[in-house]
Amino acid sequence: MVKVNKRRVEDPKLIERRLPQILDAAIEQFGRNGYHATTIRDIADKAGISIGMIYQYVQDKEDLLYMSIMGTIDNYIREIELALEGLEDPLERFVAIIAALTRVIDRRRAAAVLGYRESKSLTREHMNYVIEREREVGDMISQCVNDCIDRRIFHQSDSEMLMYQCVVFAHNWALNSWRFKRAMSVDEYIIKGLSLILDAVLVKPGSVDLRRIIMRQSERPTLSAAKV
Repeated sequence: MVKVNKRRVEDPKLIERRLPQILDAAIEQFGRNGYHATTIRDIADKAGISIGMIYQYVQDKEDLLYMSIMGTIDNYIREIELALEGLEDPLERFVAIIAALTRVIDRRRAAAVLGYRESKSLTREHMNYVIEREREVGDMISQCVNDCIDRRIFHQSDSEMLMYQCVVFAHNWALNSWRFKRAMSVDEYIIKGLSLILDAVLVKPGSVDLRRIIMRQSERPTLSAAKV
């Protein structure tokens, strides 16, 4: 269940055009100045709109933080679902889900880092909704892990622990992008990282042409490319 925020603006076209503009400004200002030091005026000035207009779309500053974090998680899920379309092989699905999560984090690094730094500032109610939505991402990864175990592609493993390792791996690209982006592309990061993860769980280590899988998946459409 996701909380629906009350807005004075009800026109879907206006919301679709204006709300992303407000949220992008909020993410930038929160990331630059910190959540508590940022004011609604800062966000309004960055977005090029009035303070009053912001309050037509959100209730308060905390609402903006919640919507920024929640919107990012929603984007993760949509990109993952798109990446999995048409894939039947359990191992390719596992690789696809981790690659998609890492790539969308790459495209939304500021928002991903914001979630780590400022989620503690959310109300308990909002935090519960965020945790519930994040659990959906984890469940999708765990299902892929369990499918690989059932097909004897992976050794019998703790699927939840492996899931958390994969989530941390994907987010680490954003948290340490200042270091990684000097040395490699996001696809190289995915290949090197997944090679280490898979070598520990594959029944037949070294049997997977991971580079071929990653490069083929990198050619698949994304929501960002489609501007969805």
